[in-house]
Amino acid sequence: MHAIRLHTFGPAENLTYERTDDPVPGPGQVRIAVAAAGVHLLDTALREGMTGPFPAPAELPTIPGREVAGRVESLGEGTDPSWLGKRVVAHIGMVPGGYAELTVVDAEKLHAIPDGLDEAEAVAMIGTGRTALGILQFTELGPDSTVVVPAAAGGIGTLIVQYAKNAGATVIGLAGGPAKVAAVRANGADLAVDYTLPDWPRQVRTHLDGLGRRATVVYDSVGGTTGRAAVDLLGKGGQHIVFGWSGAGLHDGTPLTFTDEELAERGITSGSVLGPVMMAKAGGLRALETRSLSEAASGRLRPTVQRFPLAEAAAAHRALETRGTMGKVVLIP
Repeated sequence: MHAIRLHTFGPAENLTYERTDDPVPGPGQVRIAVAAAGVHLLDTALREGMTGPFPAPAELPTIPGREVAGRVESLGEGTDPSWLGKRVVAHIGMVPGGYAELTVVDAEKLHAIPDGLDEAEAVAMIGTGRTALGILQFTELGPDSTVVVPAAAGGIGTLIVQYAKNAGATVIGLAGGPAKVAAVRANGADLAVDYTLPDWPRQVRTHLDGLGRRATVVYDSVGGTTGRAAVDLLGKGGQHIVFGWSGAGLHDGTPLTFTDEELAERGITSGSVLGPVMMAKAGGLRALETRSLSEAASGRLRPTVQRFPLAEAAAAHRALETRGTMGKVVLIP
């Protein structure tokens, strides 16, 4: 098969497209003919050997990739035979191997892809979708809600905008550059603003003043100066939901935080919702994955997907690192 392999930690150019042995499914596993493989910003850090939420690969060479969708083409010993031939999607977790034409996955991690979803959309929902729903469970949105999404053109941001609009909320979407702003507007945001322009906070405040509102929730994956300016839009009782800090630097940044005194003075709350906190509230990863796929199959949430050929994985990584993508990035073998 063809796969993307990483022989040495470092820049995107270290991802090479080459032939390698076909993987063999073990007991309780399936082999999937991959139709789509998800690419995550975290993958770029792992490629460089960085540690964080997930440890860097212990052995090289490795085939990156933790989200896959395709058709089951062979079974390991003891695997339920009903999986054979089915379209499936899985988040394979700590074990890499997704950037390939074939990959092996534990059958217990599989979900059948609902009718009406293609494999790239299913990949987006099994990772990005589950995260978006996990974040959203910490807020109750309705017609009185005014939501600010600082990375509204990203994979998670796109889904948060849709979910909030479905709940009747007023949504302010921030994005970098005219093309992304247009995409955010087309996705349903009431106001889409270019956060690379110095006067963007004034634009938002003018809009909110016209509505007689202050922001009630900021869904912050950016941090840095943009995140802080978004928090400044919150009114009393507002929530600052932190799930990343890309604006502060992926590899060396820190999330936007406030002291207890600052929070009390502002009359807001702020907290991170990633990791065990999210999982405990949701009832586990699988529950979020199942709900995410259901939301997409029903049409209530539809991911934006940007596709790259598998052989161009290095280009996909570079585009992610330079914020040159919209929605979920997916590799197509």
